[in-house]
Amino acid sequence: MCAMNSFLRSLGVEVHASGHRRWPDDVKAQVVAETLAPGATVNSVAERYGVKPNQLSAWRGLAKKGKLVLPAAIDASAGAGELPVFAPLVLREPEEPVEREASPQSGDLLRIAVGVVRIELPAGTPARRVAEIVHALGAEA
Repeated sequence: MCAMNSFLRSLGVEVHASGHRRWPDDVKAQVVAETLAPGATVNSVAERYGVKPNQLSAWRGLAKKGKLVLPAAIDASAGAGELPVFAPLVLREPEEPVEREASPQSGDLLRIAVGVVRIELPAGTPARRVAEIVHALGAEA
């Protein structure tokens, strides 16, 4: 246990005589990021840091909610600059460009598609409003 406490102290974790630990957010983020590496499991990472798997899962939940900011790169094996992402990604072939006449009434539209929900907004819609709509759609998923 002494070696584990020394290791944790070297990371900046406060280890009290009672056994209680205070984990700085940057250390929590580092531990959570390790769970996102290919082949990593919550149990194996939790064991390496001497934390209960359910506690580590709770930290992952904080990261998913944006309350815990993960480091920019998970590790060297994942590739520099890769960001961990919790949202699903859908790829499709680009559509052929369609020639259309500019119409003063039709203006360009911003299209948001989440599942079967499709929303079209005027191109001039403020970014804050778009973010609110996207957040609301994500809350339903």
